[in-house]
Amino acid sequence: MSQTVDRALTILPLLAEGPANLEQVATRLGVHKTTALRLLRTLHEHGMVYRQQDQRYRLGARLFALAQQAVENLDVREIAHPYLVELNERCGHTVHLAVYEENEVLYIDKVESRYPVRMYSRIGKPVAITVAAVAKVLLADLPEAERRAVAEKLRYPAYTPRSTPNAAAFLKELATVREQGWATDLGGHEESINCVGAPIRGADGRVVAACSVSAPNVVVSAGELLALLPEVRRTADAISHEYSGGGPLGERAATAPDPVEPHPEPTDSRTEESTP
Repeated sequence: MSQTVDRALTILPLLAEGPANLEQVATRLGVHKTTALRLLRTLHEHGMVYRQQDQRYRLGARLFALAQQAVENLDVREIAHPYLVELNERCGHTVHLAVYEENEVLYIDKVESRYPVRMYSRIGKPVAITVAAVAKVLLADLPEAERRAVAEKLRYPAYTPRSTPNAAAFLKELATVREQGWATDLGGHEESINCVGAPIRGADGRVVAACSVSAPNVVVSAGELLALLPEVRRTADAISHEYSGGGPLGERAATAPDPVEPHPEPTDSRTEESTP
């Protein structure tokens, strides 16, 4: 029975390359045509393959429906959380996970910094969309027309002198983010807070979420935080791999880079900071 299942499953990636006739399927499987036909008929009955009028077989609509249902049921937060915790353990700073929903960018997970300074960010709370690194990562992936429409509808509060001033500047920055594959907020929302973010992608390559590391400059400088960008991107790539069906990238703890040496904790820093 296991050999039969193996042969049937081998047919699916073959047809993913394009329609194939009975002889081609039999040749690829290394079986007689009658065996290949029996497997194809079973897959056809379950909607996994479809026989065209030219007698060639292609992938069936049922297979696509199941794939879509599986994607919709994926919980990116559940998959991402262990990776976020490990990133936090390595660098010590606040780690966020965010998604774009209904014209807002929302935090859906957070791992607190080990330092006394704490962020005001809350799970479920919208971010400052025109300046936040996670927002730039998410909006940069939108199709150009949608990206422009969103940018032109936004208001551009002057949180700090480094805040994004208008739609033209925002679109220019999004284009840069789209090209380079990461984003920053260097004092755009709070002058004392810096942030670096990277995209988490689904199997189709589209950005489904963004993760970031944020820290106040009383703990680390902007340059020191930017040095963590490779860590952030590796974390985002690992989450993307598992979210797309690739499974965990080995033992996370065993494959993680060497821990980043923490910066000395400030001795008198009790002020809470707002979201990056």
